[in-house]
Amino acid sequence: MSGFNELKFRAVTSLQRRVANPLSRRLPFQTLLETTGRKSGLPRRTPVGGRRVGQEFWLVSEYGEKSQYVRNIQADPHVRVRVNGRWHNGTAHLLPEDDARARLKSLPRMNSAAVRAVGTNLLTVRVDLTD
Repeated sequence: MSGFNELKFRAVTSLQRRVANPLSRRLPFQTLLETTGRKSGLPRRTPVGGRRVGQEFWLVSEYGEKSQYVRNIQADPHVRVRVNGRWHNGTAHLLPEDDARARLKSLPRMNSAAVRAVGTNLLTVRVDLTD
C-alpha cells in the first residue's frame, strides 16, 4: 500500500472506529455484519452497506484483507447479518475474483459511492444466508 493510501486507511478507519460505527450500530435499521473476533472470540458488529438478493447478502469491503471483519471471516466464516432489523445466520465467502467495482453498481448507491471514494483494496463478500 502506498504512503498516501496507508495514511488514508489510518484516517478513515480511525474515524469509523471512534465515531461512525458506534453511532451507526445504534440505529435500528442499520445493516450490520456480526463476526466472531478471531482473538477475543466475542461478537463484533460492523455497520455495512450491501443488498440481500434471495438467500444471499452481498457487500464490498473497502480495504479487503486489511479490514478487521474480513480477517475475522478468514478465521471463522460463520456470521450473522441484520437486514431491515432482522438477524439472519449465514456463511461468508470472500470473492477476490469478483469485480468489486462492478459489484458496487448493484449495491445501495450512497454506500457504494463512499466505498469507492475511500477504498483502496476492494473485496467482494457474499454471505449465504441459512434462515
